[in-house]
Amino acid sequence: MSAGGLKSMLASAVVAGVTEARARIFGHILNPTGQRSAHKILRKKLIGDKVAQWYPYDIRKDDPLVMARQEEERLSKLEMLKRRGKGPPKKGQGRRAVKRNK
Repeated sequence: MSAGGLKSMLASAVVAGVTEARARIFGHILNPTGQRSAHKILRKKLIGDKVAQWYPYDIRKDDPLVMARQEEERLSKLEMLKRRGKGPPKKGQGRRAVKRNK
């Protein structure tokens, strides 16, 4: 009876040793408990550079003339809204401040 128990214990030790050796040789992560791990996700290649290459470079950000024109358009639109009374409220006069004061 004890010989069978010894054989099974020896076999399980051999299997564990082979598993550890295989993980060390091939660079696998050993997870004998089977708990969840982020290793599978972290093992993947990063794709950020490929995604960034897909979109063309925006030249408008570097051209000061284009940026100045856009800022001028924004300011003129803001002035037009203010004349109609639709502009942003002064600091402390917004909806949140009115709600807090009630």
